[in-house]
Amino acid sequence: QVRLVESGGGLVQPGGSLSVSCAASGLLFRVYTMGWYRQAPGKQRELVADISTDGKTNHADSVKGRFTISRDNNKNTVTLQMNSLKPEDTAVYYCTADVARTILSSPKEHWGQGTQVTVSS
Repeated sequence: QVRLVESGGGLVQPGGSLSVSCAASGLLFRVYTMGWYRQAPGKQRELVADISTDGKTNHADSVKGRFTISRDNNKNTVTLQMNSLKPEDTAVYYCTADVARTILSSPKEHWGQGTQVTVSS
C-alpha cells in the first residue's frame, strides 16, 4: 500500500506565505512525477505544479512567480512553497505521485487526502 501524507496548510492573510509538504511511504520501488492539484469550492480540480524525478518543474500560469515546487528524492517528499498568496488561492490542495511499487510494476497515480489552504484577512 502506498500512502501520501500531506502536512502544512492553514489560514494565512493575503500577501502572506505558506508551504505544504507531502511524503510518500509504504510499499514502493520508485516515485516518479510528484505534484500538487487544488480544488476550490464549486470549481474543478486543477494542476498547480508538478516536478519530475530529475527536477524538471511545471507551474500553472496562475501561480508562476509566486509558488515553487521542490522535492527530495531520498525522502520521497514534495513541497510547495506559496508566496504572495491571494484569496483566489483558497482551496483544498492535493498531493499526487506516480509510484511503481516493484521493479516490474508500471507507475500508478496516487493521491493524498488533501489539506485546506485559506487566504483571508
